[in-house]
Amino acid sequence: MTFFKELGLSEPVLQAIARIGFEAATPIQEKAIPAALRGQDIIGQAQTGTGKTAAFGIPLVEKIGRESDNIKGLVIAPTRELAVQVAEELNTIGQVKGIRALPIYGGQDINRQIRSLKNRPQIIVGTPGRLMDHMHRKTIRLQGVIMVILDEADEMLNMGFIEDIETILQGVPSERQTMLFSATMPKPIQDLAVRFMHNPILIESKAKEVTVPNTEQYYYEVNERQKFDVLCRILDIQSPELAIVFGRTKKRVDELHEALIKRGYSAEAIHGDLTQARRDSVMRNFRGGVTEILVATDVAARGLDVGGITHIYNFDIPQDPESYVHRIGRTGRLGKAGLANTFVTPRELDHLRLIERTIRRKISRQPVPSPSEALEGLQQLTVDKLMRIVEEGDARKYKELAETLLEQNDSVTLLSAALKLLTKEPDITPVQLTEEAPFRGKSPNVYQGGGGAPAYAKRQNYKNSRNDKRKRDFKHGRRDNKY
Repeated sequence: MTFFKELGLSEPVLQAIARIGFEAATPIQEKAIPAALRGQDIIGQAQTGTGKTAAFGIPLVEKIGRESDNIKGLVIAPTRELAVQVAEELNTIGQVKGIRALPIYGGQDINRQIRSLKNRPQIIVGTPGRLMDHMHRKTIRLQGVIMVILDEADEMLNMGFIEDIETILQGVPSERQTMLFSATMPKPIQDLAVRFMHNPILIESKAKEVTVPNTEQYYYEVNERQKFDVLCRILDIQSPELAIVFGRTKKRVDELHEALIKRGYSAEAIHGDLTQARRDSVMRNFRGGVTEILVATDVAARGLDVGGITHIYNFDIPQDPESYVHRIGRTGRLGKAGLANTFVTPRELDHLRLIERTIRRKISRQPVPSPSEALEGLQQLTVDKLMRIVEEGDARKYKELAETLLEQNDSVTLLSAALKLLTKEPDITPVQLTEEAPFRGKSPNVYQGGGGAPAYAKRQNYKNSRNDKRKRDFKHGRRDNKY
């Protein structure tokens, strides 16, 4: 086991790593970080969940000076979800040193991105199409880039982005350091490495298999617009003692937190933008039971060591099986039972099946509870509390008052009123969350290097046509913000 303090890292980076909760490096971090700090180009063959973001993020942050006004680091990612997650983790790693990363992706207002670029982030994490758009507009200038990372290169191949990546790399100084991470190494990825990398070393790593035997796992198929109401019903029925609700992004977490508070739940939020003092306060309240629900991003939840977490709610399905295992591993500890609930939109069911295959366990489908079932759950909780007080014998001082009330009312009416008074009826205060697009995980047909015709080859004619059009658009000044 190698600890981060043994890798020759600066004090600000070590402080940031300690705040996240990292102590020992994963195998790929142990191999990649020293090589990257020496300036070597790296090909990392690694699945998501092996710690590859920190493997390239730590040396990237180390090599960039806080005083830099130009973009020094460029991370190219296949999807907006990954771009946002990588940027969030890089911001966490760079928070003490003052290094900032900005996610750039299609589907978001480009003018908003241009305004954010004026804050001079040192690192850009972007999807290929939107990066090319900014390059043409000259709102992103890459002449000062010293390190480029291609994350999930095989997924970018599968999505038809390879020619876009070549165009982007041609706009970056040739005297740079390049790192490429890919779960598989099909021939087009190997060719890309040969063309754009300088004597790269190969580092291979596999994700550790983790099991969660004490955690019951369920999923609910629910449309995006219904998610929050369904979450509230399940919270009312299950009445968790301590729970974590996972959201995909910091914005999502903030909105969920505000919505839960509006409906009367005891909740706090944690993500990478919190100051250390605020983070400490949130965790102190959660550990002490002052707060019952913690709303968190994946990055913020890493390193959390809180006993007694009874329930996990994946409000947004995690982007990979390893993240799923990491999330639900927060509960079901020390022999105690835990309960993990995952919300899945219809278009995300294939991704759920991928998670099931990876963890080698069936996740049981549960029917979405109705409002009346939520009320029944709350009523049953009230009955349980009443019976517990009866069994404990703590109501003797109220006996005389009860006898007086019974002289004036029949027992059924009186008990019904008491149950109504004690039951927290479902809150239907209107809330509005920004809708998230369904997560699109890796296709099961992604090229794996075996025999037969890969999905990449089957779709290549279409992809070539699409890429040719986008290259012509880029060359002649036509832009399409959807990429």
